[in-house]
Amino acid sequence: MFQKILNPASYHGRGKKPPFFEGWYFKLTDKNRQQTYAVIPGIFLHKEFFRSSTFIQVVDGKNMKNHFIAYPVDTFKSHKKYFDIDISGNKFSNEHISINIHKEDLQISGNLQFQFLNPWPVTPSSPGIMGWYAWVPFMECFHGVLSMDHSIKGSLKINEKEIDFTGGKGYIEKDWGQAFPEAWIWQQSNHFGEDGISLTASIAIIPWIGKAFPGFIIGFLWERQLYRFATYTGAKTRLLEIEDKTVHWIVEDKKYELEMFSEIGSSTYLRAPTPNGMDRQINESVDSLVKVRLSQKIKTGKTIIFQGSGLHAGFEKEGNIAKLLDMVKNA
Repeated sequence: MFQKILNPASYHGRGKKPPFFEGWYFKLTDKNRQQTYAVIPGIFLHKEFFRSSTFIQVVDGKNMKNHFIAYPVDTFKSHKKYFDIDISGNKFSNEHISINIHKEDLQISGNLQFQFLNPWPVTPSSPGIMGWYAWVPFMECFHGVLSMDHSIKGSLKINEKEIDFTGGKGYIEKDWGQAFPEAWIWQQSNHFGEDGISLTASIAIIPWIGKAFPGFIIGFLWERQLYRFATYTGAKTRLLEIEDKTVHWIVEDKKYELEMFSEIGSSTYLRAPTPNGMDRQINESVDSLVKVRLSQKIKTGKTIIFQGSGLHAGFEKEGNIAKLLDMVKNA
């Protein structure tokens, strides 16, 4: 258990009691920013074994289509110590994807390599993006960020069209546990016009010992420094305004303030886990926009140290958002 927690990328399902899910999210954008895909391999373990399965989801960001390909659960193989999985001959790790899918509505094959990864730091006191909450065994859902920004080399042939991802950008995260939260907002972009700038931010209703709280985790990578704002760091949400197509969110701690204004783009549905299976449909966009302003607090007020817009942003707004807003206001 100790080694698994300190290695959030690896498969955590070995020996787990169902229901249990685990999924890895690879976001891929080509050099010219004309094509964005998300590839999501995963597994769901059901109490009734015959209802368990493994799967690969492929999101076409340009055409806003999602493909869900299910496989028998016994086609899932994983390394015991580190992230290296195989789903019916399709291979995934921190460093590469090797994919070969031939279905009626989706033909995809090829190999991609990932270089210069920027994983969220892991230490015994704070093993990844969840901080000390990663040590709590009864969390409904765990989250990991395996690379906030990296370069891609290689190509994929998708429905007879060769797409060269060499020189493009990638992002990798994952989730595992019993089910997704009752409600959440998630956004991510690493297209701010310069290399090495990336944002990942989420807020959700977190069940906790018979109650619940609005927990959030945010990382902003800029000039090789990761600015962290999270419930466990003592940061606070000062403003959260959610409209149909926009979200305005401001968080702060003693030293910094981070303001995010998101414009939600077109979306398609993904399948997400419940305790009964991959039977929840959620909307995801991979062509949203997020404007970011990072300010440092000084004696006379604050000074802006970064301001920019993130393109090709991933965005999800799901569940009982009114309840989430009410919990934030009363926190």
